[in-house]
Formats: sequence, structure tokens, C-alpha cells
Amino acid sequence: MLPALLDADQCSALAALYPDERHFRSRVVMGRHGFGQGEYRYFSYPLPGPVEELRTAIYPRLADLANRWNVRMGIDRLYPQDHSDYLARCREAGQVRPTPLLLRYGPGDYNCLHQDLYGELAFPIQLAVLLSEPGEDFTGGEFVLTEQRPRMQSRVEVVPLRRGDAVAFAVNHRPVQGTRGTYRVTTRHGVSRLRSGERHSLGIIFHDAA
Repeated sequence: MLPALLDADQCSALAALYPDERHFRSRVVMGRHGFGQGEYRYFSYPLPGPVEELRTAIYPRLADLANRWNVRMGIDRLYPQDHSDYLARCREAGQVRPTPLLLRYGPGDYNCLHQDLYGELAFPIQLAVLLSEPGEDFTGGEFVLTEQRPRMQSRVEVVPLRRGDAVAFAVNHRPVQGTRGTYRVTTRHGVSRLRSGERHSLGIIFHDAA
């Protein structure tokens, strides 16, 4: 959890970008693809200043953790400290489309459990920032994580975000220390059904898409 990562004015300014098509490369209506209900838009390059700054500033703080995760899980891949160097690796792999996105939900909308994997390269941690205030702008719409542990049933966690709060979470796998050493759990994330109002959120994914 990263409490109060953005203030109320920053949240409102980001949410207000949603109708302006100049900032985005594509729009996805979730119901058309079986992803849930609601919609989201992927930003285009160049990213809006606040989104670019957030993505660039947060990445180095997560790269060390991601490297430690890979060592523990026996994955032979380490991440550079500078995000531009990592994006250069994405370009070499043919992943050139930006992945930060804005999501918008209305009454009855939800996001099915999923993973944001867009090509061979995937930075193992991503960020979600809630831009609306629960109980005022909307009700329902909780951010949900699930973990599938080996030979166990899935475990669910509801993350209690307020406006401006962020959560950093595993894109695909994360290491867990067990009695017989480290094992991997598979993670998925989603959003529960909105009961009323409108909910906006910002997704920061650090790898680009093919």
C-alpha cells in the first residue's frame, strides 16, 4: 500500500483526461471481450506529464524488489535501475506500445480477475491508483487480489483504497517462504461490482506491449 500517493486535485485532473481522445491510443469496452463491464483507455506516447513522472519515479523503487523476487524464484532475469533502460529492452523485444491506462466504471460495472501480460517481457510488479473517493463518488468497486498457491485453494484479499491511495502488486508470480523453501504463487487482480456512482482509477504498468 502507498497511502496518499496523489492528492485530491491530482486525482481529479487525471480522471478529467478520460474524455479527451488526444491522450490515448485505444479504448477497450470490457463487455465486448468478456473482461467484465466498464471501459478503459490506454495512454499514447508521449504520456501526460504526471503519468510519465509517476511511472519513472516509482520504477527504481520497485526494481530492487523485483530483482530479489527473481533471485528467490530462480528466474534468470534482472532489471536495470533506470526505467528508460528497461523500455529499451522492451523495444528490442518488439514491445513498443505504452501500457499505462485510465479505467472508468459505472453502476453494475466490474473487472474480471486477470493479469496484465502483453509480450515476452513483463516487469513483475505494477501499480493501481484510485482516483475517486469511496462512499462519496461511488459504492462497491473494491480492488481485489487473488493468490493461487500450489496444491491449495485460492486466497482472496480486498484492498481498502481511498482516493489517492495506490497499491503495488504482483503482475504474475511472487515468491513466498514456505516450510520447505521458497515457492511461487500466481496472482490475479480485478474490481468488484459497482453498486452506484462512477469510479476512475489509474493503472501503471512498467513494461510496454507488443
